[in-house]
Amino acid sequence: MKIKSFYHLSVLLLISLFFLNSCGALAYKKADVEDYPINDSDKRKKNMKEGRKITIGGGKKKGGGTFDFASSNEMWRAAIEVLDFVPLLNADYGGGIIITDWYSDNDDSNESIKISVQFLSNEIRSDALNVKIFNKKCGQDQNCVTSKVSSELNSEIKLAILKKAAFIKKNKKEGSSKW
Repeated sequence: MKIKSFYHLSVLLLISLFFLNSCGALAYKKADVEDYPINDSDKRKKNMKEGRKITIGGGKKKGGGTFDFASSNEMWRAAIEVLDFVPLLNADYGGGIIITDWYSDNDDSNESIKISVQFLSNEIRSDALNVKIFNKKCGQDQNCVTSKVSSELNSEIKLAILKKAAFIKKNKKEGSSKW
């Protein structure tokens, strides 16, 4: 009887060891030295490359992808004000894009437009904006054709946003609380 219980105990122990070993083998993944550097200088280089750096003394980050809060960014505020006649579908400040919903000035029309404004920088410059306009024409059988429009309206919207942004910035410097 002692031999049978010893046999069962040893089989149970062997099976347990097998499962524990196989779980450990699945959890362990070999790491490459390039992914996880060993010495400190390589770790610092990797962190700098990935953008994980520390600035000492309150240094400011500089780069094209940094944006202020939406309420203090003149370009964003100007675009929202210029496009206030159109319902917005998506306004993603973090992604730097405003997309309007399809808009038509009258209800009977089978034609509508959609405006997309992409912010490439938060500086007030003409190359800081990318304005795209799309036109949708629907027939009687509700078959719709969508196309990108290149017209004066693109440059007019861009110019209106730039003028409004310059106006907001000027008033901000003068201390006026109005837009």
